[in-house]
Amino acid sequence: MARRTRGGGTRSRAAAGKATLLLHEKVVLTDESIMEIVLWRLPRPTPERPHGFKYHLYYGRRGVCLVRYDNETGKGDHRHFGGREMPYEFKSVEQLRLDFEKDMKAAGGKDEKDA
Repeated sequence: MARRTRGGGTRSRAAAGKATLLLHEKVVLTDESIMEIVLWRLPRPTPERPHGFKYHLYYGRRGVCLVRYDNETGKGDHRHFGGREMPYEFKSVEQLRLDFEKDMKAAGGKDEKDA
């Protein structure tokens, strides 16, 4: 059985010119793997984040990162998979999650219901 935690942000931060937390989801699976997704909406798009989102999606097991998608400052949208870092073309939040889940399964991850 998987343990799930979820959280969200408040709108008052956006009014103050800061990013608004839209989603924070962390799932710990029975094989000790962790899947975590954090997504913020920026107050306005930036040259590095023209889509207006800041995010990181992580899948790892026993302290080893197996898959990560993020857009940290200075690097833009990119993904880590198979020990390599490569650019990622952001199309939508939905596609981001689908691509992440595809890589997660390729790295040996399971659906929550299968864990």
